[in-house]
Amino acid sequence: MEQEVGVGPWEGEAPRLPDGSPDPRFDPELLRAGDRRNVADHYRYWTHEAIVADLDAQRHPFHVAVENWQHDFNIGSIIRTANAFNAKAFHIVGRRRWNRRGAMVTDRYQHEHHHPTAADLADWAAREGSLPLVGIDNLPGSKPLETYDLPAACVLVLGQEGPGLSEPMREACEVVLHIGQFGSTRSINAGAAGAIAMHAWVRRHVFGQVPDREGFGPGAPRPTDRL
Repeated sequence: MEQEVGVGPWEGEAPRLPDGSPDPRFDPELLRAGDRRNVADHYRYWTHEAIVADLDAQRHPFHVAVENWQHDFNIGSIIRTANAFNAKAFHIVGRRRWNRRGAMVTDRYQHEHHHPTAADLADWAAREGSLPLVGIDNLPGSKPLETYDLPAACVLVLGQEGPGLSEPMREACEVVLHIGQFGSTRSINAGAAGAIAMHAWVRRHVFGQVPDREGFGPGAPRPTDRL
């Protein structure tokens, strides 16, 4: 039997504030009918607006940008991960319409920006306090993500599945980082790369795990040198 997602109707008296008035965070319709949305348990029965407001109060200072030239299906997965790690906002570069299927409606709880070109994204980042654009791609001359000290406020930039970052975007980035690989494949899925990069930011700035600038420790395997 397939496990039912979410929760059923609220049981008992509806949540109230200390003064006895109804708690405005809770949606009367969800309390009555149940909440089957793709949200964390502590947001069950909350209104959409209340969830966004709570996320806004604690968003991390990194942004995520994705190039959208070919309606890549991986974009939705990247945006869903940006929600999971509570990125400040996500940015679509190129075509305004993007493949939302993999986002699982999580884009509704985030802030979306659109930029027609890489130059437009760079201009926006400059106006926002000179936010550095940090590209994620396994390119000649790129630096290892694992030993790079990611800035707290930045824009992590992902390219298309297959071609990777476009040439204009490479030029706009302050640095391009690659993810260490040890198998035979040339690259990993763009959605997976985005998740790894965002988690590297979380490890650095939420858990305080400063990367080893000297590289790999004694006896550790090294990725194939592609440069």
